[in-house]
Order: sequence, then structure tokens, then C-alpha cells
Amino acid sequence: MTAINTRPVRETRIDVGAGAAPRQYVGAGAAPRQYVAAAAAPGDSLLRFALRADATLCAGVGLLVAMAADPLSRLSGLSATSGWIGGAALVIYGAALFAAAGLPDIRRVGVGVLAGNVVFAILVAVVLAAGWLPLTELGVVTTIAFTVATVGFAYVQYLGVRRLA
Repeated sequence: MTAINTRPVRETRIDVGAGAAPRQYVGAGAAPRQYVAAAAAPGDSLLRFALRADATLCAGVGLLVAMAADPLSRLSGLSATSGWIGGAALVIYGAALFAAAGLPDIRRVGVGVLAGNVVFAILVAVVLAAGWLPLTELGVVTTIAFTVATVGFAYVQYLGVRRLA
């Protein structure tokens, strides 16, 4: 079976011999092997990498914040409950983003996450400038550092989306 595409894709071969478990091959082969087109479009690796790196950082930071909510609350100025809720939300977001990075239509996912990261950075800047949260100096610094990392991921995601256009 041969897949018909409008652009070239990398091909792998799957051994479909009698009763054997399928094995992937690359290179010349015998008659019982079939070609299967790769699922990933060429050029989307930067966007997938940026989304997975963003997801990993969010989930990791969220797990750390959720597990250490009580000691971090004394350092940041927020309550332990708000720290735990924020950490849990980051873990859920990271897991969902990591799963979404594997979807076939990665450009749409990338544009949505890019827009969300930009909106998040703007909202954090407004909240910090207005002083709406009782953050300590360390709380403000860590919030700014996390927001700078978010903007950095947004930039790499922008480059990945542009590469697909």
C-alpha cells in the first residue's frame, strides 16, 4: 500500500511476513514489505519540540509548586492553597499540551498555544504592575522569571509556526 501525498515524506517499511510481529525497516527490501508514509510533516519538528519543551517545563514547575506549596507560600507571599491550585493547573496544562503536541494538525495547536502564551505574559505584566497579588520580592522575581521563560517558548513556537507557513 502506498500513500499518496502532495509533498515528499520519509518512508519506512514494515515487515508483514507470515505470523511475525511487524518490524520497521529502512532501505531496500523484499516483496512482502510495505511502504508506510511517516505521520510527521517535514519541517514541523521545531514546533513540536517547542511545544513539548513548554509542556515539560510547565508540568515540572507545577509539580514542584504543588508538592512544596506550604514552604513556597512563605517565600512567595501567596497562600499554600493558591500555590497548590496553581501547581496542579500547571501539571494538567503540561500533560494536555504534551498530548496535543502529537496531533497531526500541529500548526493549529501551535498558533493556539502561541496566542495563549502571549496573553498569559500580558496578563501577568498587568497583575504585577497593578500590585493585585500580595507577592514578596522573591515572589515577584520568580513570577517574572517564569513569564520570561513563557515568552521565550512563545518566540520559538512562533518560529516553528512560521516554518510551517
